[in-house]
Amino acid sequence: MNDMTHPQTVPHYHPTGQECALFEAAQTNRLPLLLKGPTGCGKTRFIEHMAAKTGRKLYTVACHDDLSAADLIGRYLLKGGETEWVDGPLTRAVREGAICYLDEVVEARKDVTVVLHPLTDNRRTLMIDRTGEELQAPDGFMLVASYNPGYQNVLKRLKPSTRQRFLSISFDFPNPDIETAVVVQESGLDANRAAGLVRLGGAIRKLSGMDLEEGVSTRLLIYAATLIAGGMGFDQAIEAAIIEPLSDDADIQLALRDLVAATFG
Repeated sequence: MNDMTHPQTVPHYHPTGQECALFEAAQTNRLPLLLKGPTGCGKTRFIEHMAAKTGRKLYTVACHDDLSAADLIGRYLLKGGETEWVDGPLTRAVREGAICYLDEVVEARKDVTVVLHPLTDNRRTLMIDRTGEELQAPDGFMLVASYNPGYQNVLKRLKPSTRQRFLSISFDFPNPDIETAVVVQESGLDANRAAGLVRLGGAIRKLSGMDLEEGVSTRLLIYAATLIAGGMGFDQAIEAAIIEPLSDDADIQLALRDLVAATFG
């Protein structure tokens, strides 16, 4: 689990639609927000950007199989021979009127959604059973969650009863011109070579669902561009930042190398 506050500078983010306006409307009206989209398409960067832009404190939680409600709310810990209550990131966000961002919320244990429901309706309350507190979320508190609808299995789905408590924004990979600009901004690579990586990314994404579980993320394109801009050989950078992360299957890796050769050949 990772909880953090926003940096002083505003992280770069290139809007692709009306997502910034919708975020601000959700914030103004004290409504929870759900971000839907593939891995590495910019959901987390968007939240970091909006939190910094609006001067809000941000707690980010990377959800996983073992994440429980107690991890979010808090627990008693032994300190200096005495038992002391320590707030979790969700509780701190509620107390401080901050933004709590649950990244890939569908990965968390089922008891997490039970805790979230009272925060996502008109009650806007957080029950802390261990201390007997019932916290009323201040106006500044905002709950944001994300998940990847294209990477769900039968056992891990966001139930309609939870999904329908949120406003939702669908994210996807940006168009090639915008994605190229993002890669250039984040890596320092020149526009021509960045555009080539973006073309490769588009070709790989067309394989997604056939040979690959997921297409290449903008994040991985930025990694490859960063390595190339730093002086690493093109083939080595592509191998380390794109081919190896995408698959362990030797046949799929060979197909990806052929695609790279066709794209840049």
